[in-house]
Amino acid sequence: MGYISLFLSAFGAATLLPLQSEALLLALLFSEKYVVALLLAIATFGNVLGSCVNWWLGIKIETYRDRKWFPISKQKLDQAQKLYAKYGSPILLLSWLPIIGDPITLVSGVLKENFLRFLCFVAVAKFSRYFVIYLAYSTY
Repeated sequence: MGYISLFLSAFGAATLLPLQSEALLLALLFSEKYVVALLLAIATFGNVLGSCVNWWLGIKIETYRDRKWFPISKQKLDQAQKLYAKYGSPILLLSWLPIIGDPITLVSGVLKENFLRFLCFVAVAKFSRYFVIYLAYSTY
């Protein structure tokens, strides 16, 4: 059940839902009942998949950005677009950050970023975050 919960938490955290997967990962690590490599792989996969949803939404919903129900405020979207225009695809390495990470992945879809390039940058960023959490745990 822990692996499934971690996947769902990581997936949701990468979308526009206000979830956190880091605390669950730490709890599962501290329980010492799970295979570390599998925890890191599942958390990374779920988080990358959630970011892929944002990329796809960015491609599909740009025409609705001025609607009240649009999931990201105009200010955050404009900020993310400026960052993306300034730094290009490598800005996706910041996709693990709270607040700006999700809008960056959405904007990458809006700007029609190549999916393979998107996937590579995001996978590196997401795995790195979980690996750093593991390193912090292992030195505890």
